[in-house]
Amino acid sequence: MSVYLLCLILFSVGLYCVLRMRNIIKIIIGIAIMEYAANLFFILLGYRTHGRSPIYAPDQVVKNMVDPLPQALVAITIAIGLATMLLLVAIAIRIYEKYGTFDITKINRLKG
Repeated sequence: MSVYLLCLILFSVGLYCVLRMRNIIKIIIGIAIMEYAANLFFILLGYRTHGRSPIYAPDQVVKNMVDPLPQALVAITIAIGLATMLLLVAIAIRIYEKYGTFDITKINRLKG
């Protein structure tokens, strides 16, 4: 149970970065932290103590097997998250080229 609480704390740190920081790079890092916390939570849902790998053999009894579905979801999520991070970094670079700053408050003042 304490591991799930640590996932919640990690997610809360990322959410704090997204909501309170004014620097675009710090916001992107906060989004990445939130993504990693969600991935860790999914992996912990499928974990079994002294679990076997999810490989089925006809002569074995299926007992205490690790759930493969969260592992597959996290593998897909990592690939999608990487593409999202690349897109966010590309947008941040374009914003810096146009406005010369990563500060959101200065960018809002420079509208025009």
